[in-house]
Amino acid sequence: MNPELIEKVTRLVVEKLQSQQTADVKQQKSSAGVKFWDHTSNPGKEPSKMSVGVIETEKQDTGGLIKIKSYQNTKDLKMTSSDKISHDKIESFSEKRGIDNPADPVELQALMSKTPARIGVGRAGLRPKTDTWLKFRFDHAAAVDAVYGDVNDELLNRLGLFKVNTMVNEKEVYIRRPDYGRKLSEEAKKHILTKCQKAPTVQIILSDGLSSSAIEENGEDVYLSLQQSLKSLGLDMGTPFYIEKGRVAVMDEVGELLKPKVVVLLIGERPGLLSAESLSAYLCYEPRKGTIEADRMVISNIHKGGIPPAEAGAYLGTVIQKVIKYEASGVSLVKKEG
Repeated sequence: MNPELIEKVTRLVVEKLQSQQTADVKQQKSSAGVKFWDHTSNPGKEPSKMSVGVIETEKQDTGGLIKIKSYQNTKDLKMTSSDKISHDKIESFSEKRGIDNPADPVELQALMSKTPARIGVGRAGLRPKTDTWLKFRFDHAAAVDAVYGDVNDELLNRLGLFKVNTMVNEKEVYIRRPDYGRKLSEEAKKHILTKCQKAPTVQIILSDGLSSSAIEENGEDVYLSLQQSLKSLGLDMGTPFYIEKGRVAVMDEVGELLKPKVVVLLIGERPGLLSAESLSAYLCYEPRKGTIEADRMVISNIHKGGIPPAEAGAYLGTVIQKVIKYEASGVSLVKKEG
């Protein structure tokens, strides 16, 4: 290749780069700052002056941080009538929810006030609106955390509860094998027999079940209220304890070991998208292995959006009193009552 041609091309490239650098320096000196334009401005129209932010590169604080000029203090930035309309539309857009222009807004509002379900949320094209979708994702994440979370040991210590395990060691196994959650480990049985009072009138058990959040949020209030209710009714209460990764039927094994008259199991229920912290109280008269579900009774939906925890605990005392009186629970109790 011709060396003279190479030298000539190289010289042209160098001169071009030098001229561009000189032009950039002049442009920086003549410019007071860097302007940022609103990317949502309509194409073909002049960008709104309200969407301009000026960075004052010449005025920096001692820390070397760039100061942003405030819109409110900028005299040359004024909002025109068209800018104000556009600004108001943006403000109202973030607050707009639900169905746009419903046929009967009064009836729709009445329906929405009667249920916490996701009705009347509206759509953006074929998809849910952004706020609806984000709320759904948040509730779904809360439900997952409730299932896979663990109850804080500090809460158990504060309530004076010792902890035992079922035959489940891992949460994945607990979810796939419900039967393992219905059986106590051999170590747990020995621990219960050593620490617990035998043949009490009422035996209280707490378990995370499918929602550790239910115990964290509501377990203490229900437990303390139930304790007070049993004390006022003069009912003997055994030694309460906590079963990790338990299922409802684990109360049958406790019944076999301690022989109480009534077993009360406060357990976290399967979380939903409306509440991830719902607690249920299962009761059974003299539960034993082979007890059928019809002999159990339950007070469910105990949380801040359902039955208040303290109220549920007080009510449980009266139900237990009735179970002891008729020596039955579940369907059998209903038949004996009337």
